[in-house]
Amino acid sequence: MSKKTKISGPVTLATWNINSIRARLDLMRDFLEQYSPDILCLQETKVRDDQFPHELFEVMGYTTRLIKGQPGYNGVAIFARHEIELSEKRNLCGRDDCRHIAAKLPDGTVLHNFYVPAGGDVPDPKKNDKFAHKLDVLAELTAWSKELKKKGSKEILVGDLNIAPLETDVWSHRQLLDVVSHTPVETEGLIAMQQARGWVDAVRHFVPPEQKLYSWWSYRSPNWELADKGRRLDHVWVSPMLQPRLKGAQVAKAMRGKEKASDHAPVLVTIDLA
Repeated sequence: MSKKTKISGPVTLATWNINSIRARLDLMRDFLEQYSPDILCLQETKVRDDQFPHELFEVMGYTTRLIKGQPGYNGVAIFARHEIELSEKRNLCGRDDCRHIAAKLPDGTVLHNFYVPAGGDVPDPKKNDKFAHKLDVLAELTAWSKELKKKGSKEILVGDLNIAPLETDVWSHRQLLDVVSHTPVETEGLIAMQQARGWVDAVRHFVPPEQKLYSWWSYRSPNWELADKGRRLDHVWVSPMLQPRLKGAQVAKAMRGKEKASDHAPVLVTIDLA
């Protein structure tokens, strides 16, 4: 069993919508053995806190584990090999639905892990309450980002934001303009949220915006890899002062092809927090 250690030098953090942690423990073990991130953020854990499967993470050296879950859906978690402490558990738009958890890292950086609502299938807030709620969450997070900018502190924001903002974040911009996750009102809302803080897209810092990049491939496509009809729904953003410390980024696409895979692939970013 690993002991807690303080952060020293570059660390790799991963964000992953696991789509039910208890159903994918073997997949998680494979990922941790292959990529071994220092910090792991999960969304859609879909399990109550008192039923969370801690054993695997303890054995793999994640001795600090912060969780916020509920049965059947949603749920977020942050695990670390280092000493971190709980910073906050926000309720978005007044709902206690386990979509946010934050940790304070040893250097003072606050790491926020979000699971933004998917928004249902109909991109009309008047006809679809789920879509209306998603837009409300975006508005709230935009106001929150403005407040963070005033503080000028160090933050990292990760998670399944359920929006692919750029034309190159989807397999077909034209065909997905009316599909939830890439409609103009969503992409414009997410960009407004990003600009409100000056958030830096850590992955696009390394991957040019002209290059196609995805982190999610639908279960509905049996030949998902061949068709490659993906969307980039999973993001890592950093406050501007952390941009010079970014060292690398990747999407672990291979995990999407594993047995009993999540429809999301992990996104990893390496950053110097020393």
